This record gives sequence, structure tokens and C-alpha cells, in this order.
Amino acid sequence: MSLVLLERPDPEIAVIRMNRPDAMNALSTPTREELAARFEEAMANDEVRVIVVTGNEEVFVAGADLKELSTKTTVDWAFSDARRVWRIIGACPKPIIAAVNGFALGGGCELALHCDIIVAGEKAKLGLPEISVGVMPGGGGTQRLTRTIGKYKAMKMMLTGEWVTSQEACDMGMISEVVADEKVLDRAMEIARKISKMPPLSVKLIKEVTLAGMDASLETGLILERKAFETLFSTLDQTEGAMAFIEKRKPSFTGN
Repeated sequence: MSLVLLERPDPEIAVIRMNRPDAMNALSTPTREELAARFEEAMANDEVRVIVVTGNEEVFVAGADLKELSTKTTVDWAFSDARRVWRIIGACPKPIIAAVNGFALGGGCELALHCDIIVAGEKAKLGLPEISVGVMPGGGGTQRLTRTIGKYKAMKMMLTGEWVTSQEACDMGMISEVVADEKVLDRAMEIARKISKMPPLSVKLIKEVTLAGMDASLETGLILERKAFETLFSTLDQTEGAMAFIEKRKPSFTGN
């Protein structure tokens, strides 16, 4: 049985589904390897414009596999490539939407934080509780959560191991929106379909410039934005968008 599934509900959309329900989708080494492979597959397919990552109705990802974690030593971690999956997802040029039901804890929360948009159900719980088992976030959580909600809220969550509800997460800017639990994937797909109809080069550059600018000065970020903005005026999609507006019709963007 595949631990991570790749589904194509639409030609332009790939759904990456965690599929380890007997272990609450915990991120074991094989699960991380399959997750990395599914992302590489979706990224390599030029037809795919948007990626949605989800779990099941009960859980997104409950964290690391604690049974496996208990057997690891410092040497094991030093010579493993556990961070490979995070490098691959972090480098994905396509928009990633997380559809979160249930628990998104530890590595599950970090997986969501790697995404560009997070839609969560009303009963979802998010957090980085690694401290409660004697370790700490190791998949980018200390950096991504702090950049998302600020030092003081992030420190409180990580140092106490406390979870937050989806509404609390939304209020602090940690996720995009909260919907009824049964509507989570539908809403994520609705957003994905809307993005998939946008000009692919514009989508790519918006993500690229936004993420690069987060770690740069305002001046540098504005330079990156200006260069990307100017680049788009040499594309066929820019011409198509302008003509469609003038002719009062829907544009058809091709990525050229």
C-alpha cells in the first residue's frame, strides 16, 4: 500500500494525499520518502499548475513516527537525509494548498507551514509539541512559524507545546481560512481551480518574489518585484489578458 497517494481530479491539479491512517499519517522515513517522490512527480509534470496536499477526514499528519524516533541517535540523524523532503517542498515553484482536517502537529504542522495557502476545518488542531517528548521542531518549524506569526506567539507555542484551534490559528495569521470540516477539501479545490486558470508565469513569479522578499530588505524585495513585473510584459499571456479585458471575454492563459 502506498503511504502517499498522487491523485489528478483535474488535469491542472495534483492532490497529494497522506495515506497511513493506521498511524495517523505519522511521518516515518518511508512516508517522508514517498512524500518527496510525489512532490517531485507533481513538480515535473508541466500540466500540473497547483498542488493540494491533504490527509483524511480525521487527521492531516499527527507528527513524526515516535516509535521510529525513539530508536534514532545523533549519528543516525547526522547521516540521514531526513530534511530532503522539506528541501523539495520548499523549492516547489507551484502553489501548494494544504487542506487540513483534524491534527496537524509536529511534522504535520511543518508540512502545512511549507504550503502557500492553508484551509483548515473547524475541528482542526495545529501545533509544534515536540518539546513534550524531549526534542524540538526539526522540519523548519522554528523558522517558518516565527516568520508567520511572530516571535512571541511562536515562542509560546513551541516552548509550552500547546496546540491551537483552527480559529485561533486563523486569528493569528497562521492559516488562510476556516471552513466546516466536511468542506475542507472542496474549498481547497475551489481555490486551486481558480489559481489554475490564472496565467502560470504570473503565478510562478508572484510566489517566487513573495518568498524571496520575506528574507530580504524591503528595497531588495521591491527590486525583485519590479524586475518580475517588467518580465511579464514580454509574455503572450499578458497580451491575452489585456485583449480579453478589452473584448469583455474570459482569457485563456497558456503559460507563454
